[in-house]
Amino acid sequence: MATTATANHAEKAEIFCRDESRVDWHSKALWLLRQKRDRAASSLPEWEQLRELGSQYKLHTLSHLGQYLEQFEANCLKQGIQVHWAIDGAEHNRIVHEILSKHQVKKLVKSKSMLTEECHLNPYLEQHGIEVIDTDLGERIIQLNKQPPSHIVVPAIHLKKEEVGELFHEKIGTEKGASDPTYLTRAARRHLREQFLSADAAMTGVNMAIADQGAIVVCTNEGNADMGGNLPGLTLHSMGIDKMVPNMEAASVLLRTLARNAIGQPITTYSSFYHGPKPGGEMHIIIVDNGRTKALQDELLAESLKCIRCGGCINTCPVYRRSGGYSYNYFIPGPIGIAVGAQQDDTNTTAWACTLCGSCTYVCPTKVPLDKIIAYQRRLKAEQGKLPYGKERYMPIVGKVMGSATVFNCAMSVARFSLRHLPHAMLKPFSGAWGKYRELPKAPKTSFETWYKQHRSK
Repeated sequence: MATTATANHAEKAEIFCRDESRVDWHSKALWLLRQKRDRAASSLPEWEQLRELGSQYKLHTLSHLGQYLEQFEANCLKQGIQVHWAIDGAEHNRIVHEILSKHQVKKLVKSKSMLTEECHLNPYLEQHGIEVIDTDLGERIIQLNKQPPSHIVVPAIHLKKEEVGELFHEKIGTEKGASDPTYLTRAARRHLREQFLSADAAMTGVNMAIADQGAIVVCTNEGNADMGGNLPGLTLHSMGIDKMVPNMEAASVLLRTLARNAIGQPITTYSSFYHGPKPGGEMHIIIVDNGRTKALQDELLAESLKCIRCGGCINTCPVYRRSGGYSYNYFIPGPIGIAVGAQQDDTNTTAWACTLCGSCTYVCPTKVPLDKIIAYQRRLKAEQGKLPYGKERYMPIVGKVMGSATVFNCAMSVARFSLRHLPHAMLKPFSGAWGKYRELPKAPKTSFETWYKQHRSK
């Protein structure tokens, strides 16, 4: 078995799938979020119109991105906000460190930001002697557990409450054996309140940047971004160039879909608009490219930049739900992680961690065609000669099977026979890492077509 640092997706998924009970509740927890999303969406008769509007707003902004970035910077400067530009993650980290060093910052409180994960900011600052405290509850849990996020919205979804209780007992002194979520949340609140009061500076991510206002929008359910944004005098905000929207109308459309699609809420508990520094303080915005301009040059890959990071595609993905967030070789897991990160995967396997079922595209609030992008990423890998081990041999065979009706019908006959007569233990090894540890359906007594239709309708 390869080490997790170099293992491919299937090998990492196999590690996660060894604990079948964890796989079961992990999948059920995420499917519950998908169900809540569906109820929230169906409560709005205009839901599909909102999706179309969100898609069109994002496409328009990306098509005029230079114009809106310049407008945003000019309006920020008018309001006393200092704007910095970073070509990549390394430059972003240097800018952040320079600002913090200038103010002799020793402790930074930070709300959830996938961009800082992308830039590996935390270890960079810690290497330079600055303590970084993640203040989102899920982020703080995984930080104490020395893990990266396993999900972009619920980063500690892979941990059971008993494991969190043990971690909190060890790290922040809660009662031994305590696992009540309310008790643990209150303990975390007390612990984090001390961090806020003793911090020298605060940092947040950005959900949206409004060009004609020179303002940013930060969405949380815990208020931790607002605590950071109002207690210290120095605040920093990191954003990718894809976070730009033209005006308040566009922001309002995306706000109506963001939380509904993420966890089924009408809106996040706190949707805060920051227009400038507090009196006597400083506000800095770091605008980061890090490969986004390159993606814009490809018509299909550019559509991935419409993503508003709601996580809805991850919640619905059958592969993610049964293989876990740490099976992906990118800091963002699931369909959107494959769409934007497949080219960074040295194992060349992540693009195939997908059934191409299209469920991710169906739920996306800005209509990102994720299944088409993932199929395109596979094509790019093939053209680069980077097919996963074995595929370069059997893909030509698959092409011949799919290209001939006679051969395809013969193959389907073999599949029907296998489902009816072969022991399940013989079929499990062919069901993938997220399936081979699980019971396959019993061989049907009725015809394959009748059985398939019955189970499809459930």
